[in-house]
Amino acid sequence: MQYRDEGYLPDALLNYLVRLGWSHGDQEIFSREEMIALFDLKDVNPAPSTFNPEKLLWLNQYYLAHSRYEDVKEDLMWQVAHQGLPVEQGPELPALFEVQKHRTKTLKELVEQSRVFYEDFDHYNEKAAAKHFKGQAARVLEAFHQALESVDDWRAPRLHEVVVQVAEALGLKLGKVAQPLRVALTGGAVSPSIDLTLELLGKARSLARIERALAYIEAQGLAPGAE
Repeated sequence: MQYRDEGYLPDALLNYLVRLGWSHGDQEIFSREEMIALFDLKDVNPAPSTFNPEKLLWLNQYYLAHSRYEDVKEDLMWQVAHQGLPVEQGPELPALFEVQKHRTKTLKELVEQSRVFYEDFDHYNEKAAAKHFKGQAARVLEAFHQALESVDDWRAPRLHEVVVQVAEALGLKLGKVAQPLRVALTGGAVSPSIDLTLELLGKARSLARIERALAYIEAQGLAPGAE
């Protein structure tokens, strides 16, 4: 139950446990079918086993990244309910899972890092805002708001094109435009790629958060020429 609470997948835990005292060459990853087919008592090592939490976490990350939504749906929905994530207020879970499964190590972490797509955040990360909301940030965000308002095809490929177009129009590198937008959208400097972040948030929520960031920049006097 503790491992379930911590977001570990059953198959990852089983894979780790079977390898504590048994081996089959150098193979590390075993499906349940392979465990049954390959297991032989003569391959069990009589030496005491050492439990390595980092190795278990590595295994879980591997299983998570290589899982389909259908494989983890039951465990993911338990974690969603346990953490009270309001999934009716954001992107569909299968789409979210495909984006976040490569970025997290456990289902618990996946849900924790996905809350920003379903609920508004209370404040900006201080370091991220201080670094990315200064200088030309207001100009960048105003350009994004204007460009994104007219976008009808709210999917990552089209949104990526818009990000590139804004950067070119402003004569800035992608990082210089993506980071202020990322902080505006998520409250921090880390998220999935900016096009996928926009897609998962949806048009209305994305535009509202850009407006909120512009108001914050003005209120904090971070724009050039502000007193």
